[in-house]
Amino acid sequence: MLRYKSDSPRPLSALLALALLVGCQQEADPPQAKRDATPVAAHQVNTRDLSRPLRLAATVEPRALISLAARTEGTVKSVAVEEGDRVKAGQLLAQLDVAEAAAELARSEAQMASAKLDFERAIELRRRGVATQIEYQAADVALQVARSQRDLWLSRVAYGRIEAPQASTIIARHIETGEAVEIQSTLFELADLDQLVLRLGVSELDVVHINQDQILPVTLDALPELRLEGRVRRIFPAAQGSSRLITVEVLLPSSAWDQGVRPGFLARIDAAIDPRPNTLVVPGAAVGSLDNGHYVYVIENDRLVQREISKGISRGRWTEIVNGLEPGETILASNPIDMLEDQQVRIVINHD
Repeated sequence: MLRYKSDSPRPLSALLALALLVGCQQEADPPQAKRDATPVAAHQVNTRDLSRPLRLAATVEPRALISLAARTEGTVKSVAVEEGDRVKAGQLLAQLDVAEAAAELARSEAQMASAKLDFERAIELRRRGVATQIEYQAADVALQVARSQRDLWLSRVAYGRIEAPQASTIIARHIETGEAVEIQSTLFELADLDQLVLRLGVSELDVVHINQDQILPVTLDALPELRLEGRVRRIFPAAQGSSRLITVEVLLPSSAWDQGVRPGFLARIDAAIDPRPNTLVVPGAAVGSLDNGHYVYVIENDRLVQREISKGISRGRWTEIVNGLEPGETILASNPIDMLEDQQVRIVINHD
């Protein structure tokens, strides 16, 4: 058997294996400086949509709902309309039996005619110098009393005629022929269905970004394919008690009824208010405070560089950067208060 002497050259394969082993050992053991670098989470600066979302739901309602009440008691003589009928202003809806009031009207008209004759006679007698001033004034007063009585019963008879106060649609009818009604009992409910609205309860944080005549998109659960544009008709002047919500009335298009929208349908608003579609942002936790402003740590060549910034609004975990940073720069993503300028760092987590 042949043996190599201890001072003889090593085989080439052994030298290569030794070199490979040393190289692997060097890769496994990074330089001391890199091992001492602080591990950090980083964030690459970019833009996001920082618009404020508005997501609300409300029931469709007529803008004006009229409860038509009886102005006198009586029996329903006839009803001329049904639910769903469109009526004109002044159109007859129902007639109450006011025979007693009509009889009183006839008697008061006869009394007024008699008083008128007495007054005309007093005028003639006064002209001849037969009647005194007092007799003339008494005849005049009697005529005025008779006229007021006649007008009173005219009103009572008119109360039996139930008319539409404006052009509208009958949405509820509460009487039938032959039914007895009392004063102030509701007979009909009417609404102008060409003006349908949503009355939204909006928080004080959102309402400041809503303006009168602003257009908001509207969808309905019952008609998922329909897309409408609602217009902010008015913003109520005060919040509702303890809820601190302010009512915002949104008017639907006049064609909504013809497109199938009905009072009672659930409608939804999903819009962006205070639009900020391409806003440069950073995590709010990455922003530190100075005596006269704010800063972040930019990571350059594995070291921290303090950069003063001007920040804007904050929404959720994001803060707007007005100036001081550019898209694509990498910053420290965590609280910078415990870090130092020029500190060496090693990025272990990189947030986009």
